[in-house]
Amino acid sequence: MKTEGKKSRKELMEQYKERKITGGVYVIKNIQTGKIFLDSTTDIRASRNRFDFSQKTGNCTYKQIQEDWKTYGPEAFMFEALEELERGDNQTDHEFESDVAVLKELWKEKLSDGLG
Repeated sequence: MKTEGKKSRKELMEQYKERKITGGVYVIKNIQTGKIFLDSTTDIRASRNRFDFSQKTGNCTYKQIQEDWKTYGPEAFMFEALEELERGDNQTDHEFESDVAVLKELWKEKLSDGLG
């Protein structure tokens, strides 16, 4: 017998499959130096969670900023989503990855003066 408020495994799997996938472009900024690390992802929420976890544990999982992370500490960094892109219902993984990559290139051009 299922208790009120609890979802079955099957219901949870359906909910997971039906969720909207949002990718995008983000920066991790060193607020002390102004340097930024630009990246893109097909799951912006997971990337934000990864950053938050890195900050909480003090362990940098981003190879490109590890030295600055050691020098300035995790509190010197912030995560900012620059632009989000929702995956289309009929879009393949490859098409979505390609769209996110193009979006990153556009942002790379916009920010070229500030990349560190």
